[in-house]
Amino acid sequence: MSVAAASSATAGPGHCRDLDFSVHSHAGRAPLNARVTETIIAGWTGRDRTAMMAHIDELAALGVAPPPRTPMFYRVGCARLTTAPVIEVCGQASSGEVEFVILNHGGVLYIGVGSDHTDRTVETYDITTAKQMCDKPLAPTLWPWEEIHGHWDQLILRSSIGTETARETYQEGSVAALLAPLDLIAAAHAAGIALAAGSLMYCGTLSAIGGIRPARHFAFELVDPLLERRIHHAYEVRPLALAI
Repeated sequence: MSVAAASSATAGPGHCRDLDFSVHSHAGRAPLNARVTETIIAGWTGRDRTAMMAHIDELAALGVAPPPRTPMFYRVGCARLTTAPVIEVCGQASSGEVEFVILNHGGVLYIGVGSDHTDRTVETYDITTAKQMCDKPLAPTLWPWEEIHGHWDQLILRSSIGTETARETYQEGSVAALLAPLDLIAAAHAAGIALAAGSLMYCGTLSAIGGIRPARHFAFELVDPLLERRIHHAYEVRPLALAI
């Protein structure tokens, strides 16, 4: 099943979201329909304390207060999840950030990549509300955790911003800068959050090259240099006209 064919997302009944993915494994590609019943945004997940403080400092420059503890875990409505190539936002002050994601589907862990698109103005006074205000883009491809856990720290996160024809690297670095998936799951459990079947978690980000800033186009990817494959996705940001 092609990535393009696996990009639909529909709202399911109740507090859940049905998402169509393509699982890329050693056996090839296979479709997976996942019903997500809980979405968690993990923040301040740096394994490298220095790198995490750099991200805290760049947010502080925008007026965002430092977290009371690390890591932090925020809840977001599942309806915010999307694999669409376009999102609509209020105003001009939102921006994306690349994060690997963990999906627990039927007790099996999968790894993907997404963008924790966030309203930066609202984030200065209410982080939870800021994260709820924007759709959360996801690439429509997943990898089985069991196939990559042995060389996890070799994986690379990368994002770029710009136009459809001109892009600049916005973020780039090893996932080794962030807490590894099982360590992050353990930290969430210690905070009273179980990554149960149906849960999807965004797992923290890297500092932006040149500082956090909005862009009309945002592309992101998770690269596995050992298995020579990547998960890639991009989306356009369309600001809604404000009422006068």
